[in-house]
Amino acid sequence: MSKVVLVIPCYNEADRLNIQAFQTFLKNQIDFHLLFVNDGSTDRTLDILTDLSTKQDQISHLNLEQNGGKAEAVRRGILHANETFPNAEYYGFLDADLATPLEEITRFHAILQSNPPFKIALGSRWKHLGAHIERSAFRHYMGRIFATLVSMLFKLSVYDTQCGAKLMRNVDISSLFSKPFVSAWFFDIEILCRYKAYFKTNDWAVEIPLNIWREIGGSRIKMWDFISAPFELLKIKRHY
Repeated sequence: MSKVVLVIPCYNEADRLNIQAFQTFLKNQIDFHLLFVNDGSTDRTLDILTDLSTKQDQISHLNLEQNGGKAEAVRRGILHANETFPNAEYYGFLDADLATPLEEITRFHAILQSNPPFKIALGSRWKHLGAHIERSAFRHYMGRIFATLVSMLFKLSVYDTQCGAKLMRNVDISSLFSKPFVSAWFFDIEILCRYKAYFKTNDWAVEIPLNIWREIGGSRIKMWDFISAPFELLKIKRHY
């Protein structure tokens, strides 16, 4: 039985998917299953994922014919994982470019296992001694401004909401992910808002500083996304 199911959203990732890295990881982690979500790709992504799913039992894929964005791909992927593997202990998601290495998720898993009150673990790209965090100065400082706005608006003491690596305990997943997100880029904040409102405790989440993270070229986040961020945050605030 797969104890941990990781959802990996993919949109036109044919030239960036590190197939060997995924396969090597699974050889050493027999309790993990990777669910790739093809988000209406127009390149060979679906062909690659179909071939992978056929060759390896620990890999499957969900094909979304129309591109709906990362938020919807993650949401539908988590729901599909919950339906397909209802007895899994944890569900999570990770960026396809592996900016956060797969091995980091095993740390999340171990921490959640030893701390039952925590319902969700989120990665944090905090530059600290001993860590290898490769992030441009622009993204770092914009990230700090963004985190300050999030803390003020949502009363969330979180360093990094936007890290694309999260792991969740199998507790009421279908309820938490039943409704579409209102923001295409900042759905991570919505996940935290939903968890905060649902569990109403002070120990529902843990933020884990990553040991390794590297900025991958080809990011789809543009300057406009930073400029429009305050308006997106206010939209989320009004909704929740």
